[in-house]
Amino acid sequence: MTAAPAPDPGPEAEEEPERGPLRRCVVTRERLPKEAMIRFVLGPDRVLVPDLEGRLPGRGMWLSARADVLERAAQRGAFARAARGPVHLPPDLRARIEDGLRRRVRDLIGFARRGGQAVCGREAVREWLQAGKAGLLVEASDGSPAERARLLGGRAVPVVAPLPAGQLGGVFGREHVVHVAIAPGRLAEAIATEAARLGGFGTEAV
Repeated sequence: MTAAPAPDPGPEAEEEPERGPLRRCVVTRERLPKEAMIRFVLGPDRVLVPDLEGRLPGRGMWLSARADVLERAAQRGAFARAARGPVHLPPDLRARIEDGLRRRVRDLIGFARRGGQAVCGREAVREWLQAGKAGLLVEASDGSPAERARLLGGRAVPVVAPLPAGQLGGVFGREHVVHVAIAPGRLAEAIATEAARLGGFGTEAV
């Protein structure tokens, strides 16, 4: 799929230095924290590449992390205007973004597990919640909302549900896992951030 440049480059084509904590979405024109956005760069043959870590070389094009905004960008040629030339959009672009974000969530939870900053299983998670050791609760997206509410017991702990039980289980070497508690800190914040970005593409982020 190729997005041809529009006759009028419009404001999306304006060069903006990638400095500071905010970036401008090439579709909505909102300035948002970069953690809530997806960065794209042009690869070989001007193929659009999602840069989920925000580290690839080249001038970045930023998009709000939402499926509807991605669809509008493709339909309206926003990437071509921002790049000032033809841009080739992979037909599976959305799937690449979603798969990449899921992988990032799994990797971050894995880092937390290996660092002793994560526990799984109802009883272990309940103990962390009761002891005030949980900074984030990661729930299986296909788990029971009622069971989740009972486990929380009204505690004001952030909750995300980015992955199904089978994928959560794989992080812990189990067939499936429904409840995971993450200790407060940078990893918990990073997991919540990636879960929120993934939630913009249809996966639940509570």
